[in-house]
Amino acid sequence: MQQGNIKRAILAGILLASPLTLAEIEENPQRNLYFGETHMHTAYSLDAFIGGTRQTPGDAYRAARGETVVVNGQPHKIRRPLDFAAVTDHAEYIGEMYSVLNEGAPGYNNPLIEQLRGLTDVEDREKWFFKYVISNNRGEKPAHTEFFTGEESVKSGWKLAVDAAEQHYVPGQFTTFVAYEWSAAPKGGNLHRNVIFRGAEVPDVPMSYIDINREEGLWAWLATLEGSGIRGMAIPHNSNASKGMMFPDSDSSGEPIDLEYAQMREHFERAIEMMQVKGNSEVHRTFWAADEFADFENADSIQNSSGRTYARGNFVRSGVTRGLAFGQQLGINPFKLGFVGGTDSHNGLMSDVDEDNFVGSHGPLDGSVQARREGNVTGWIDGKDLSIGALTAVWATSNTRPAIWDAIHARETYATSGPRMAVRFFGGWLYDEQLHSQADAIERAYAGGVPMGGDMGKAPMRNRAPRFMVMASKDALGANLDRIQIVKGWVSAEGELKDKVFDVVWSDERKPGADGKLPAVGNTVDLTTATYRNSIGASQLATMWQDPEFDPAIPALYYARVLEIPTPRWSTYDAVRAGLPLLEDVPATIQERAWSSPIWYTPKN
Repeated sequence: MQQGNIKRAILAGILLASPLTLAEIEENPQRNLYFGETHMHTAYSLDAFIGGTRQTPGDAYRAARGETVVVNGQPHKIRRPLDFAAVTDHAEYIGEMYSVLNEGAPGYNNPLIEQLRGLTDVEDREKWFFKYVISNNRGEKPAHTEFFTGEESVKSGWKLAVDAAEQHYVPGQFTTFVAYEWSAAPKGGNLHRNVIFRGAEVPDVPMSYIDINREEGLWAWLATLEGSGIRGMAIPHNSNASKGMMFPDSDSSGEPIDLEYAQMREHFERAIEMMQVKGNSEVHRTFWAADEFADFENADSIQNSSGRTYARGNFVRSGVTRGLAFGQQLGINPFKLGFVGGTDSHNGLMSDVDEDNFVGSHGPLDGSVQARREGNVTGWIDGKDLSIGALTAVWATSNTRPAIWDAIHARETYATSGPRMAVRFFGGWLYDEQLHSQADAIERAYAGGVPMGGDMGKAPMRNRAPRFMVMASKDALGANLDRIQIVKGWVSAEGELKDKVFDVVWSDERKPGADGKLPAVGNTVDLTTATYRNSIGASQLATMWQDPEFDPAIPALYYARVLEIPTPRWSTYDAVRAGLPLLEDVPATIQERAWSSPIWYTPKN
């Protein structure tokens, strides 16, 4: 297929939108591609404020559209505006932060609040944060601070967030979501969820970890809201730090997962955050030694705090594969999750995901070259292990709240580690083997199969293996593509969780070796200047692939992973600009990537 046709097929229907009413916005049935942020914090998150952030939710939305903000005392902005965004301040202590930030609010002159506003020394801030936040919020029964003034403060802080989202929503051009983070951390294990509401109908207050101690309670609350016409979804993140609780075999009371648990989770948790500044949660090199790309942003130092120890079951590939087994057992898959990305920036800055533009994510704790090389983000991660975070890419019919929310709900979404690659992934039983080369490939792919996030159901013909169409186009401002892989997960006849990575299309006319492995694409990075050349790789890749090991009796899932050629890591840019030696214990180069949401095969459907 000619490269121009590939690009047209991948990007079919991407439009330049102008401000219109919802009724006037034309829907594109072949979907438009939008990039956005679904996880970040402003001054209304206590931990962000104590780190020096003073940006409000309104400031964050302006930054998302490309305006300059002040980060660590310096002007800074993202390179490209976003299409959609959600401020997700912690619900825990949002009432306290309203008292801190608004003169005349109840509690504004409380001595502890005055002390908090006056903290300037990094060490003093860390001590204060540990005393009033970490030691409290990482227990099983968190409580409000002693300077909390009551629910009216929570309502006031929440109203500011809601109003900012409403004021900055421009249907057809820039979409904002009313959202927040539920930051549960029982026994120090990360069970955080970002709660995203579909429209302007939202609750009077957000339920926090203080109000609801475990995830089943969060789903029950969302169910109550849904009964009154308020739709929300919960997106988990940092499963890598969950101490085995993100993809469990039992519920929070210790009872085996049952049908009710599976139904509630599958209904309210439609996607999971694959990557953010605290690392990549897809896989880890220790547990996936056969996956040559499993060493990407592993964030090992997360294990140095709160008794966290990595285990295979903490990671997303294991979790979604485990869901297949529950689907067989219960008839509902509780871990049927699409993939999104976020940053978790606590600088009030949306999606600052260019490796050469990274200024940290948590104020002074990682806000200088020295801090990133030698320091750590309190209770979380060493500075050198930080990732820049990730983006959420969504294929939606328009740039509006209903369309983008519905696309995430349908799992027609993917995560990227920063670059704006365009990725399409479809599965079907009767696709033509040359579908990817046809001018109307996208229209026919929708008509004859399902996109990323879908379920193919039962094969229409005995022993017929599904075909997958995968396409990718490089970021126009970024690196060329190395290869596209399809990752398969399944449950063996003996009940064992399995997965395998297939290279399906690649650049530069390489050929697999005798061991079946594809040779490396090469490396053009000059470590002395932190530059690279696009003299290797491809600008677009596309293929049809059929699973050579398909068994119609066994449930399976498939997702695409798209890899760029090697480029400099943020730590290499830091070192070169500062005239310092490269760090020896982190990679100097990385291969940025995208992960599509899976496509599921379920025999009984």
